[in-house]
Amino acid sequence: MSKSTIRKDKTCLNCRHVVEQKFCPNCGQENSDTRKTFHHLFIHFFEDLTHYENAFWKTIRNLLFKPSTLTKEYLSGKRLSYLAPVRLYIFISFITFLLIALFPNKVSEDFNKNAKVLSAEIAKTDKNSKDEELKISSNYLDMRPMKEIDSIQQYGKEKEKLSEFEYWAYSKVYNITKHYSKKEIFEKFIESFIHNIPKILFIIMPFFAFLLWLFHNKKKWYYFDHGIFTLHYFSFLLLMFLILFSITKIIGLFGENSPLSFISNITNFVGVIWMCYYFYPAHHRFYGESRIVSFVKSVMLFIVNSFFILFLLTFYVFYIFINLH
Repeated sequence: MSKSTIRKDKTCLNCRHVVEQKFCPNCGQENSDTRKTFHHLFIHFFEDLTHYENAFWKTIRNLLFKPSTLTKEYLSGKRLSYLAPVRLYIFISFITFLLIALFPNKVSEDFNKNAKVLSAEIAKTDKNSKDEELKISSNYLDMRPMKEIDSIQQYGKEKEKLSEFEYWAYSKVYNITKHYSKKEIFEKFIESFIHNIPKILFIIMPFFAFLLWLFHNKKKWYYFDHGIFTLHYFSFLLLMFLILFSITKIIGLFGENSPLSFISNITNFVGVIWMCYYFYPAHHRFYGESRIVSFVKSVMLFIVNSFFILFLLTFYVFYIFINLH
């Protein structure tokens, strides 16, 4: 825990109450010097998020290995021994975004480099050879060159013409495929998927809690209860992603053919299995329903939310692609 210099003046800066010890008995503010070093602010930031070391590690341990324990403890009133659900999710999200930004991103560098090279080569060709080259580069999606599409739009039959949206979407996809190979597009999709998992999980949380509310007794469970359960469950998913991502990146620094690569493969396999299974025991223990009912609801919720997450990711990635140049 960081140490703060106690002010000699016993008057609270916040409420002007007399402070006999370290904290004001009226408002709870610490009677310390207001001018802090950067080191103090940095340490205080993590202390505030983690609520001190014991509570932090106790929370992480229960989150990973004891499904629904944190939710039941929190709703029963035992809250000081653990991190608050919102702080927990914010902390894990912060660390996830930080590590994703810090780790070298070879895929992105290669993708941008190849894009510039291909764009330069295309710019050197004349109009006729360019059309032929673009036609060849788009063959893997069986796309007709834009010159042919434009001709149909101008002189073709009405039933052959594309709508304004279809023409816009076609031109965007065509523009991407003429610059990037299938491998590059796939790598870019994986990169976008990894970078945007925290955002997607944050967006889907209210929807997930709403589904839980629909699937359970409205008189026994409030939306708030489902919200806390959702925060803990999504914190678990994000933490598992963070652990697997870190292990993969660290081992990847030793090279693709490193003897340690099998550790990464095994860890990823076990981690994904645990992530898929985790919701069932968490649901069964928290809601107290029979194992069969919990299993059926778990499978249904897992399928519905998987499609929803996939839809959001696809939409976001498509948005990224149509803005590529």
